[in-house]
Amino acid sequence: MTSPQRSVRLLDRLREERPLAAVELRPPRADLTRGDSIETWIDLFHAFRRLAAEETFVFVTDNAVGETEEENLQHLTANLAGQIDPATIVPFLTCKHPLEYCLMYASRASARGVQALTVVGGDETGGVSRCVPHAFELRQLLRERLPHLGLGGWANLHRDQVQQVDYLLDERFEADYYLTQIVSHHDARFVESWLEETGRRGLTTPGVFGVFFYRSARPAMLERLGRFFPVPAELISREFASGDTAEEICARTVVALRRMGVDKIYVCNLGGRRAAQRYGRIAEAVDALL
Repeated sequence: MTSPQRSVRLLDRLREERPLAAVELRPPRADLTRGDSIETWIDLFHAFRRLAAEETFVFVTDNAVGETEEENLQHLTANLAGQIDPATIVPFLTCKHPLEYCLMYASRASARGVQALTVVGGDETGGVSRCVPHAFELRQLLRERLPHLGLGGWANLHRDQVQQVDYLLDERFEADYYLTQIVSHHDARFVESWLEETGRRGLTTPGVFGVFFYRSARPAMLERLGRFFPVPAELISREFASGDTAEEICARTVVALRRMGVDKIYVCNLGGRRAAQRYGRIAEAVDALL
């Protein structure tokens, strides 16, 4: 297993005992008009600046949920240079690009001050083949070329957890940290069994658990999301029907995780225009519940 002592801001923060709440943001879809793309980037820049002021780490997606997105590196590092610490930006890099692009991307990111990349296989949709069969193979190549760069992997608590821990414990996995698939207070049993399995087997690699911000209970939206991760649609719908706000529902998952001993999370689907404000309201709702 990769040494846990790599000097990377994110890894240092993950080793601390205090809670960490990061966010995940998405670049504009590649099919937007130029005007809509520029407007979306402007919204994202405002969000990044506000989140950076709170020393919040931001994971930035790479073609999430089967949709082609604009590259997540060039605009951020060019337009936010000198305004935020690039070490707080943690891009995703999927294998669904040519290998030469992936290697060059990592070099560019490192040169611009990014200290960590989350390297994953990518959704099995969109008709684009992976440059290598498995993400760990790309991480191995990146480790050889950029040994100082922090590398993250992926774990899915909804799959065979014994096998998932096997992957993380394999020295070939080559990850300094891992992110999990989305979890919810409605499926806490998966988190509980994961903590038991990782504790029993002595896994020390830090993990950051994914929490989804459901903006509504629209059936079409929940059905679409269910193609990519387990969605407790009926239970989420009941919460909205009872008058709970989106922030309160999200906070309920964060609090459930905290009470199980999970204090490193990342929140997804905050959007761009009001991402920082939503994040702030979720944090207030968490404080009210604890």
